[in-house]
Amino acid sequence: MEPILNEAKKLYNEPMHTCEHILNQTLVRMFGCGRSVNAHIERKKSKCDYLLSEAPTEAQIAEITQKVNEVIDAHMPVFEELMSREEAAKIADLSKLPADASETLRVIRVGDYDACACIGQHVDNTSELGRFEIISHDFENDRWRVRFKLV
Repeated sequence: MEPILNEAKKLYNEPMHTCEHILNQTLVRMFGCGRSVNAHIERKKSKCDYLLSEAPTEAQIAEITQKVNEVIDAHMPVFEELMSREEAAKIADLSKLPADASETLRVIRVGDYDACACIGQHVDNTSELGRFEIISHDFENDRWRVRFKLV
């Protein structure tokens, strides 16, 4: 069985991409939404779009920042596991999986906080990320866009 594009890992900035995983799981847990529907990950700043029925309040935005930084501060290991689609479906949302993905998937885990089928590059531990900050955000047509950085 061939792993999903294991040799062609996306060349995202490792810390920011790992932070995207943590942010995604935080939004899933807080709002019951899906992972980001669109993301642009860069070294200096990044953005993610989430489908929400209403804009998060300022208190909720502060809570997102706090929760993401708590995960970072927990110094969680970040590692990959190869597993069958069936196994992966038990722990990760596979709805964005390409139709031509193989039967064996590469799942990235951020400790026990997040699991996601992914071909991107990541840090080895959340302690490598720095501090998460939300730069700006806006809400339009049930889409919340958040821009963030690591300092």
